[in-house]
Amino acid sequence: MKKFAFLLLFTAVITSAQMPASRKSKSDAEKVASALQAGPTFVTQNATVIDYPTSPGGEYRVLRAGSNGWTCLPGYAAAAHDEPGCFDHVFLRFIKDSMAGLTPNVQRIGISYMYGGTWVPNKSHAMGSGAEFHVGPHIMIIGLDQKMMQTLNQDASNGEPYVNSLPGHSELYLVIPIREWDDADAVPGIGAIRR
Repeated sequence: MKKFAFLLLFTAVITSAQMPASRKSKSDAEKVASALQAGPTFVTQNATVIDYPTSPGGEYRVLRAGSNGWTCLPGYAAAAHDEPGCFDHVFLRFIKDSMAGLTPNVQRIGISYMYGGTWVPNKSHAMGSGAEFHVGPHIMIIGLDQKMMQTLNQDASNGEPYVNSLPGHSELYLVIPIREWDDADAVPGIGAIRR
C-alpha cells in the first residue's frame, strides 16, 4: 500500500506499481466488463457502472445506468492489478468522500463486494512466500463500531477476516474473504473469475 490514487478501493487498498499502457487505456466496454466481475449477479445485473473522475473531487462518469441502488467501479487504471468493486450507497459515499479528501461521515452500515479480490503486502507469509498476497473474493463492511474494530485482526495476508483503512484515513472497515483465491479460477482477460 504505497499510494492511494482514487480508489479504495479499494479498496480496497492498492499498490503504486504502474500498469502497462493497454491496461491504462481500457475502452468503456472493457471498464464495464471489469466492473461487472466484482459482485454477485443480483448486484451486478442492474447496477449502475461509473468511471473514476479525472481529478480528486471531480465527477464520476456514468458508463451504464442502473436501477437497483448498487454501483460498480472498474479496477483503477493506475493500480498494479484489476480490482473492481460494487458498492451500496453508504460504502460508495465513503469512497467518494475519501477520494475527494473529505472526512467520511459514516452513520450506517455499508457493504461492498470485490469478487476479483485485492492484492496486499504479504506481511505474515502465512499463505505463500511471495511479496504480495491475493485476498480472494471478499465482502467489505463499513460503519461498525470503530473501537471494537481496532481489536480485530489487521493482517490481510493470513487468509482470515481483517480490518483495514484507506491510506490517509483512520476509518476502519471489515474485510471478510468468502473463499480462498486459486490462480486456476482466473479467466484470461478482464479479471474475471469463476463464480
